[in-house]
Amino acid sequence: MRLRARTYTRAVAALAVGGILLTGCSAAGGANGSSRNGSGTRYAAPDGGGRTAGQGESEGESDGAKRSAPPADYLSTFALDVDTASYGFARRTIGAGRLPDPRTVRPEEFVNSFRQDYRRPEGNGFSVAVDGARTDDGNWSLMRVGLTTGAPAADAVRKPAALTFVVDVSGSMEEPGRLDLVRTSMELMTDRLRDDDSIALVTFSGKARTRIPMTRLGGHREHIHEVVSSLRPDSSTNVEAGVTRGYEEAVKGLREGATNRVVVLSDGLANSGDTSADGILERVETARKDKGITLFGVGVGSDYGDALMETLADRGDGHTVYVSDAEQARKVFLDDLPAQIDLRARDAKAQVAFDPQTVEKFRLIGYENRRVADEDFRDDAVDGGEVGPGHSVTALYAVRTRPGAAGHIATATVRWLDPATRAPHEESASVEAAALTGRSWTEADPRFQVTAVAAYFASALRERGGGWEPVPGAVPLDRLADRASEAAARTEDADVRGLADTVRRASRLTN
Repeated sequence: MRLRARTYTRAVAALAVGGILLTGCSAAGGANGSSRNGSGTRYAAPDGGGRTAGQGESEGESDGAKRSAPPADYLSTFALDVDTASYGFARRTIGAGRLPDPRTVRPEEFVNSFRQDYRRPEGNGFSVAVDGARTDDGNWSLMRVGLTTGAPAADAVRKPAALTFVVDVSGSMEEPGRLDLVRTSMELMTDRLRDDDSIALVTFSGKARTRIPMTRLGGHREHIHEVVSSLRPDSSTNVEAGVTRGYEEAVKGLREGATNRVVVLSDGLANSGDTSADGILERVETARKDKGITLFGVGVGSDYGDALMETLADRGDGHTVYVSDAEQARKVFLDDLPAQIDLRARDAKAQVAFDPQTVEKFRLIGYENRRVADEDFRDDAVDGGEVGPGHSVTALYAVRTRPGAAGHIATATVRWLDPATRAPHEESASVEAAALTGRSWTEADPRFQVTAVAAYFASALRERGGGWEPVPGAVPLDRLADRASEAAARTEDADVRGLADTVRRASRLTN
């Protein structure tokens, strides 16, 4: 089995670490910046040989400064994550007049549900951006790390796709907003795909059934539409049978030179067969590891098996989204999934090296199940995340600076493998104290404010379950809704308006 390192149970110090890639920060270096602290030492992510990687070397820099690295507990390492299902499900639940189960709230998925304005790189790599702002809580600041891949060129021709749809047709899918939404979604996707793309369709309830073997779209769209429109709910939910059959069909229909992916559409409420993600994935390990077949999960339903769907996607080298209406389905199947057919990065990881001379404490907000052992950052046998073209990944940190801190705060490095050649690449950026301790987050640019609002909102929902330390500088939900409304007006972004509305509804439910 391929090594996995996303769920390390680490010491308290490791659980408190976090790093942010920042953009647009006047105090930060560029993608290969060389900011320094007051001692002249630049702390960067060390490689296995004790030297720093992905960093430019300034003229006159001593060998000792170049080779130095922070203590181990001043490193934060995690796999990149582009999931957004947690926020989508929370919004659906709050809209129905209930607060979500705190166990389903993952702050990084709230943060990554909103567009950012990070600078896009030239070519196929990443850009790294780091910025921040202070909170109203002592010496605590918020630090944002932004990682962005380049958008595909207007004249770019993507590889063909071979997609195996695994559709839940169990009895629980009869509720409006479940199988009917899946049918709509698949109809949209069938029309959007190219003639040289291929799809297979597997359905499952108590048993799995292959409805369409791997078939080219050209000349077969009408038949595919007929099969999709005929889907009706049946009996129990055997996710194991569906995913296993889906991967069998994906392997049989594997297309060399194409992007091969399994797409699971379900409410995730497994009640027969092997209902654990580990048990299910044991049966498809060879296909996932040796064939490069990744998984994309689409969740539906007012009752939703979030944990199972999220773990399936993590273990299947993919990601999850949640849809609750036709508008969201159109976004996922007409915009997001086509963009994910191509990959820009495999096994992408980030490592943030904090400077102990200027930083007293730090905490990565979320990403609990994406933590990677610091020593595995450059071990390419350890899984990271898969990222498509034009995607941004944001990580938010709470950072407590030392009194009077000046100079270097942190260096953030992203490492990824080229999807075709598996050659490793890295990019880095640094940030200094002035970027974190100057302006308040309520005075920052609108997109930074949206990131902060999303994190504070998720934190408030998580606190209800106990065992969660609030993010420093939190404000009441009604004030948070006002801040979101102001950001929505400045960004003219419908998604941010939706965030403001959701926060305000949650505020009423907590009173």
